[in-house]
Amino acid sequence: MSATAASSRLVAGEPPINFAAHQFRAGNLAGARDDFEQMLAVLISAIHPAARAIAANPGDWGIDVLLGELSGLVMIWQAKYFWPVVAGSARAQIRESFNSAMAAAERNHYRVSRWVLCVPSSMDPETARWWDRWRARRQRETGVVIELWHETVLREMLVRPDAGHVRRHYYDPYFPADSSPARRPLRELDHATAVDFERALFVRQLRAAGHVEVESAKHEFFNADLLTREIRDKGVPAELDALGEADSIAYGIWEARFNAASQAHPADPVLPGLHAAVMREIRESGAFPAELNAGRVHRCGLMHHVVQGRRAGWVRHWREVASS
Repeated sequence: MSATAASSRLVAGEPPINFAAHQFRAGNLAGARDDFEQMLAVLISAIHPAARAIAANPGDWGIDVLLGELSGLVMIWQAKYFWPVVAGSARAQIRESFNSAMAAAERNHYRVSRWVLCVPSSMDPETARWWDRWRARRQRETGVVIELWHETVLREMLVRPDAGHVRRHYYDPYFPADSSPARRPLRELDHATAVDFERALFVRQLRAAGHVEVESAKHEFFNADLLTREIRDKGVPAELDALGEADSIAYGIWEARFNAASQAHPADPVLPGLHAAVMREIRESGAFPAELNAGRVHRCGLMHHVVQGRRAGWVRHWREVASS
């Protein structure tokens, strides 16, 4: 399916595919790895009905999903939940997985025709360069075709009609239309309040990151503040729990993206693209609790609340900005 066709399907009403969903469903990275591997096995089975998962007992021979017979020629898929980016720290695991698969094939007298690494994210520039060189060298040495199924490849597969059940099961956050509560309305921010917000910490953190235009951030914060006050005033336990969960989800997204940006830009204090990456993931995430009844603007505003509470920021030295 072409990128245009895939986009039209999303516009028609299908939610975006966010691979962070594995973390939110499992509750931690270890569980996310297993959940991603299970998704991959079902996805590959939808495309190759004869494919099967291989259980680790105690070892998995370097195989997560297999196509073929372990007495002849096989194709192997290896799942690695590297998140939110495939960085230099992943190289040793990639080499080890491939070497394990090759050693098991030689030891058990079968041949590998194709080895596919499957990851839910993309490689940073240095890791991509390393991968290209390593892949070419190991293909020459072993005769095995080596492929990379990164986030774009997986999304393209998941929007195919024959994989629709996989996408719906693992990534659709939608509820039936007749059971969905009405979305909280947005309120307009008056000029005087917008001017007052210039002194707020969440705006100062944005300015420290080089943001010139911050009016949308003020609008988001304002609406999230109204939502937070309303929920706390009403004191409904389910809504209070949902508010706390949403806060944790927003903070978790920021923390993962901040750590990745720090690794990707070790010498840059500004951490370019951090704010955009965090807000994009918050807008696309299907993990926020339905009881919160909040739209994208409210959810982004909750992230600004985290910053206002001196728990996060958009530059490497955000703590210094907060303390000043």
